Amino acid sequence: MTSFQQARIDLGSQLRGLREAAHLSGKELAERLRWQPSKVSRLENARQTATEDDVVGWAQAVNAPPGTTDELIRQTLALQERHDSWKQRYRSGLAAIQEDMRDLEARTKLFRAFEPGIIMGLLQTSEYARHVFRKVKRLYSAADQIDAAVRVRMQRQEILYDRNRTFRFVVPEAALHTALAPPEVMRGQLDRLLAVSTLPNVEFGVIPFGRELPSAPINGFWIYNEAMVGVATMTKDLVLREPDDIAFYVQAFDNYAKVADFEEDGREVIIRILRDFRKQTPH
Repeated sequence: MTSFQQARIDLGSQLRGLREAAHLSGKELAERLRWQPSKVSRLENARQTATEDDVVGWAQAVNAPPGTTDELIRQTLALQERHDSWKQRYRSGLAAIQEDMRDLEARTKLFRAFEPGIIMGLLQTSEYARHVFRKVKRLYSAADQIDAAVRVRMQRQEILYDRNRTFRFVVPEAALHTALAPPEVMRGQLDRLLAVSTLPNVEFGVIPFGRELPSAPINGFWIYNEAMVGVATMTKDLVLREPDDIAFYVQAFDNYAKVADFEEDGREVIIRILRDFRKQTPH
């Protein structure tokens, strides 16, 4: 067991102790916090990493003793710092990261994402996701939870059908050609993009080959509301909350979106790539 996972277990045990001391069931605490009951269980059983907001809300809901909240925040921030390492996170389990992402997404109304070489998780088919997770497992020596990770990733996608949320996705055409799975799986993935791009609250843009880019597409990034940016490198997940950083990435996203093709023009690019993968698929 890694020190990261042990620290998460210790924090979960403290949270459970506070809940039990307040004579609350998990369901009762979830109702006070307006959470899904499963989140209480995930935090207590170290299947999800608590955020600062999580522990502050928890402490208030159980009327924790003075000083408890500050100590929980200290532990959470220390845990979050280690949580940013992909190697640590993946060794703690593929499914746990998907749960963390689902919780973050539940708090987001406006999503903006740019990915240079992969289809966004919220748009992946189960088979494409399975091939991606197999590569992640091999690269990071991750715990073998591929089935569970795929299941949670598919559950996360239910949020796409919430009309109160807006999703803006942009990829260069190269991302759609990148064969992270066999041709027949790539075909299914491109079909999925065609379908999702017609949802009224989803914008999916493709920057065609030959179109001049505003900057080099080095890293993917996700902007959550106007509050946070996640930037994924090969070794760490950078979480940026400074207003200047957020404004920088909002501008970068807007610059990519300006040169992308959306709606029917974007779907024409996808259909052209789909034909290429059909040629590669055995009949």
